[in-house]
Amino acid sequence: MSATPKSERTRAHLRDVAIRMLRDVGYERTTMRAVAAEAGVSTGNAYYHFPSKDALVQELYLEVQHEHAERAASVLAAEGPLTDRLRGVWGASVDAFAPFHAFGGEFVSVAIRPGSDASPFSAASAASRDLSRDLFERVVAGSSSRVPARLRAQLPELLWLAQLGITLFWVHDTSPGFARTRRLVDGGAALVGSLVRLSRLPVARGVVDDVLRLVRAVHPGAPGAPEPAVAPRERADGPEDRA
Repeated sequence: MSATPKSERTRAHLRDVAIRMLRDVGYERTTMRAVAAEAGVSTGNAYYHFPSKDALVQELYLEVQHEHAERAASVLAAEGPLTDRLRGVWGASVDAFAPFHAFGGEFVSVAIRPGSDASPFSAASAASRDLSRDLFERVVAGSSSRVPARLRAQLPELLWLAQLGITLFWVHDTSPGFARTRRLVDGGAALVGSLVRLSRLPVARGVVDDVLRLVRAVHPGAPGAPEPAVAPRERADGPEDRA
């Protein structure tokens, strides 16, 4: 097997150092200069491999999502009721994110800035977002619970959005072992299971359809969402218009 090129080794080393620093000292103190110094390379070399600190944050997102997937693997490997599978996957996120709790507020403050590449909705976050969404696709696909067809396509996206809410709650949770977040996970999973069962009743179909339409209208990532409107380009004046 050929040796890893030096540039790839340097990039991997910078990535590992940055993730460790983001975990240990937080977002604000993890500057590109500090990462370069800790890694033993020049600041210019660090910028060559990662154009910004947010690019390093994306590496952290990927690391955490892979950890989440690994912790959720046993739950997803076996078929079971939707409630149990969802409880397991949401619960696994609490364990996967735990090492970063001390600085969770810093990451949230950066992620909610308009236009931030660190936002979970940004184009830059597509890879980690897709990994997270895939977990909820698998939650639904492997469930033994009967999910109505009109809901099945959008349910994974709704569960992913709920995951963001759980993460925000977890950031503010100071209870031992994140007990309050775990209660939220247990109760939320049970509630989702009840709502899915309720959605099969004719009396609830109209409400479910209204909710799905609303999600498609306001969330561009939802299945079936309309393409963003593009403003018409102004027509250049031709000779006949200037006459």
